[in-house]
Amino acid sequence: MTYDEILNRFSSAGVTVPGKKVKFDFGDAGKIFLDGGAGKVSADDAAADTTIKVKLEDFVDMAQGKLDPTSAFMQGKLRVE
Repeated sequence: MTYDEILNRFSSAGVTVPGKKVKFDFGDAGKIFLDGGAGKVSADDAAADTTIKVKLEDFVDMAQGKLDPTSAFMQGKLRVE
């Protein structure tokens, strides 16, 4: 799964966080910004209430059930700021 596929899935599913701004930071692969106030998903690198930092490969593994999110967090593969 590529960054563009993930961005499109977030957009088409209407994933938002009501009243909050959340950013997924995939490093060099890109960012996905969820603006709950505006109800939109973009690739912007804007200020967020919460930033989730994870390598794209690790995010895909978590989404596919190959990597446990708690284990990823404990191993430093997933960071929340």
